[in-house]
Amino acid sequence: MSKKIRMNRLKVRAVLRLVIGVGGLGFLIAWSGGCFKEKLEPACLIVETGIPVPEDAELYEVARMAIQPRIDVVGTVVSEELIHLSSRVSAYISEVHASAGERVSAGQVLVALDDRELREQYAMAQAQLQQAEAEYQRTKKLMEANAATDQALTATKSAYDAASARANQIDVMLSYTVIKSPIDGIVTDRRVEVGDLASPGQVLLSVYDPSRMRIEAPVPIRLINKFALAQDVDVQFDQIEEQVGGTVTEIVGEVDSLSRTQRVKVRLNDAAEVILPGTFGRVWVPGDAEEGVLIPRSAVYSVGQLQMVELVRNGRVVKRMVQTGAVYNGKVEILAGLQPGDTILVHPSRG
Repeated sequence: MSKKIRMNRLKVRAVLRLVIGVGGLGFLIAWSGGCFKEKLEPACLIVETGIPVPEDAELYEVARMAIQPRIDVVGTVVSEELIHLSSRVSAYISEVHASAGERVSAGQVLVALDDRELREQYAMAQAQLQQAEAEYQRTKKLMEANAATDQALTATKSAYDAASARANQIDVMLSYTVIKSPIDGIVTDRRVEVGDLASPGQVLLSVYDPSRMRIEAPVPIRLINKFALAQDVDVQFDQIEEQVGGTVTEIVGEVDSLSRTQRVKVRLNDAAEVILPGTFGRVWVPGDAEEGVLIPRSAVYSVGQLQMVELVRNGRVVKRMVQTGAVYNGKVEILAGLQPGDTILVHPSRG
């Protein structure tokens, strides 16, 4: 057999081995893929979302209703009775009996000034008064005995009256060295310490009455017709969850030329003593009536910065994100996320 024939046979055998190997590999792949098994129809798998509605759940059906929107006007709290206590004489401060934030009563001593110099002047004035009185009485007796003239009696009487006025003046100045609280209130803005020099007219500290608080709000001209004297309004503060009732006591009859506003003063009727002067607040006034969606405030809960409710659908509870608005008597306005006819849980499970 020639060499050429043997080479051709070797090539044919190599090709056959390759074909058999590829065919065997394809068979294994087809068998493992289930090509030689009976095929089954795919099952329909249904996965329900949410959780079952609790048996004792309280449901609420969402509906549109007429609501009275409110407009807020920002203001600042002040006391109707704020008294700045100042010195009327020049003297060093010897005692301070009150600190900022301390509650005091009417007549309580708050600051005492050094009165030693005034007391020396008062003692001298008393001595001069006694001498003038003695001279006046002596001249009066001489006048009765026709031993003195009317001019001498008038002179001694004038000297006596002047000495008496001087003694009374220093006595009054001595009373200025003891500064007392004129009202029952709370001390604020203490500005002095022991050893400071008090000058006439200098404010030493202030006292305000916490039971008579009000909020003053600059109201834009377009909203001033929403306010009237003796009108009851609601006021909201950040540190108090519930709204505070107030009564309009004054509408300043002057328009601010820069801000185009009028100042409205509202006396706080409730929780006035827990509101500090300078507190920021919002005065709510009613706007024009319109329709909207209101749900119980308890139905809304927070997840981070998101507002959520629990919606009932096909007997199951699913979470729904909503956008909330103003609060009206325990109900909150829903701006987006719910439609009339939806049913929600009044007390979410938050599961």
